[in-house]
Amino acid sequence: MAVTDHHDVFIGSTEDGWTFAVLNRPIPNAARILTGAGFTTRKHQGRALYLLPPETAADAHERAGIAAYGLMAHTLDFVDLAWTTRRAATTAPEATMRFVGGAVCATTTADRAGEVLIQHGFAPTGTDRQYELPTGLGEKDALSAVVSAEAHLHAHGFGVRVDLGIATWQDIPPAPSRPGPAPAPPPTTQVKRRSL
Repeated sequence: MAVTDHHDVFIGSTEDGWTFAVLNRPIPNAARILTGAGFTTRKHQGRALYLLPPETAADAHERAGIAAYGLMAHTLDFVDLAWTTRRAATTAPEATMRFVGGAVCATTTADRAGEVLIQHGFAPTGTDRQYELPTGLGEKDALSAVVSAEAHLHAHGFGVRVDLGIATWQDIPPAPSRPGPAPAPPPTTQVKRRSL
């Protein structure tokens, strides 16, 4: 699985400024909700992607908000880590969290932002204002730590950017393989009993 596969709805951003939405289960009217908010649909590696191009950066926040509002009527299993949907996307953030391979690292420009990261499981690396999550943490737990830390940092007024390690929309991971139907159990045969 990829970091994008753990929730019903995942909204993120690519490094080159695309905003994307991934649906990991069927959601009623999702295509209509997302396209109505201005997203375009593209088929990519076994899944439908919903995309806002970098040119829409000025109103990506509003468009993603409209889509999120509509989708939340059907599910609350929802994550938005898109830096493009943040009002301060054009300014330098005080905290940046990056998914790099199987690790998550963070840098800050403010000591208080580092204190918030530590509260969510990040540990100092020994380099000034650089932090990382423990390497043994599973992907779902790492994602939860990032979501919690980002919300907490925003609550304190810090600008945050989450780098998912996805360069452009063509690099969004493929849909996870879904297990096929369970094999039918072998037929049970009646054992003849011997009579004495």
